[in-house]
Amino acid sequence: MRNINFVPDDYVQSGESRRTNLVCLVLLALVMTALGGSFVTIKVRQRACRAREELINTRMAKIRQSIKQFEELQMRRKAMMKTALTTAELLEPVPRSVVLASLTNNLPPGVSLLKLNLIQKMPKQSSAKPVATSKYKSAQAKSGAAEESKLSQEKSLETHIDIGGMAPSDLQVADYIERLSNSTLLENVALVESKEYKIEESTYRQFKLTAVLKNEVHLSAADVDLIRSGAEESIYRF
Repeated sequence: MRNINFVPDDYVQSGESRRTNLVCLVLLALVMTALGGSFVTIKVRQRACRAREELINTRMAKIRQSIKQFEELQMRRKAMMKTALTTAELLEPVPRSVVLASLTNNLPPGVSLLKLNLIQKMPKQSSAKPVATSKYKSAQAKSGAAEESKLSQEKSLETHIDIGGMAPSDLQVADYIERLSNSTLLENVALVESKEYKIEESTYRQFKLTAVLKNEVHLSAADVDLIRSGAEESIYRF
């Protein structure tokens, strides 16, 4: 026997329509939830990227500042090195190696150097009596003298040399003093001490000399090479 459906078709269609709408609403809610989750995730990632970018920018700024400070320090170092070299040229018009070479060149046979010390000192000022002048001229003279003293203080330094060595006898010591006195680099060569010194069964003279390096000495490159080559020859000779 056939089943007879007494439900109207309109009611069945409306029920199906409601179920379809419900499914669509559920799917729309799922899609909207997924879109909302994706949007929130993107925003969180953007904030994290911004925070990381700000951190990187801060680090880069610190690094740039450190690099700038390092460059400034390098520039200051170069300026200080230049000033030091200029000061060294002013204070030492003759290199110490050239002075040592000159002292070695003038060694008589059998004489050897044991000690060498270079000390820079201010020259002794002469104690002259001041001339009576007015207060204005006196103050002007003092200010001018102070400025001139500041400008020429470095150039006016004297290089005193203490020399110690050994010689077979006083004759060689006197010969060495004479040679140094005739040198183009030294002046005021004087004997400080000469005493007997025994090594095993041999007797020597241990001497100490003082000298002053001339201020107005200007050696050319050829003179320096000549002095150094003479020092090498004297070393081979001894």
